[in-house]
Amino acid sequence: MQLTVKGKHLDVGDSLREHVRAHLVSTTEKYFQNPLEATVVFTKEKNSLYRADISVHVGGGILLQAHHAADDPYPAFDVAAGRVAKRLSRYKDKLRDHHKEPPEAVKVPYYMFQGAIENDNDGGPEGGTEPAVIAEMETAIPTLAVADAVMRLELGDLPALLFKNPANGQFNMVYRRKDGNIGWVDPGGQSGT
Repeated sequence: MQLTVKGKHLDVGDSLREHVRAHLVSTTEKYFQNPLEATVVFTKEKNSLYRADISVHVGGGILLQAHHAADDPYPAFDVAAGRVAKRLSRYKDKLRDHHKEPPEAVKVPYYMFQGAIENDNDGGPEGGTEPAVIAEMETAIPTLAVADAVMRLELGDLPALLFKNPANGQFNMVYRRKDGNIGWVDPGGQSGT
């Protein structure tokens, strides 16, 4: 497994790198023989907390993400790694099946916007503002059953996930609600459920 350990606003020493390598490799190799890559980023935040962000790509289009902040980088990493291990344990049977066959996917354009830029030529009463496009790329929208989409939402610690539902061929979305539950948007509606 290719492992990258980086630091933002702090120097990551050899001891912390070895701690990360030992724990993350043993955790992921319990469930996968050859995980592809992992990235761990430690950030020193303004409020004197250390944040550990873990991202593990295990193959088959599956990405696990977790993060935690603590007073020291070691416990921040340990809690985040524990979350990765818990998710891997919960979904280990499904993950092994997905690891063998990547799901069918639809490629669509993807745009990322940041903030607003001033536009004096708009002619509007306030001068107008438009979002600035900072990235334009293609992304794959996987074809997944609803249960598999929920699994990927939880594994990736994502706020929402767009997917193509094989039951009706429509694009659906699962999302994390404010109350912590998972919501499901099915614009086509399934008959018989």
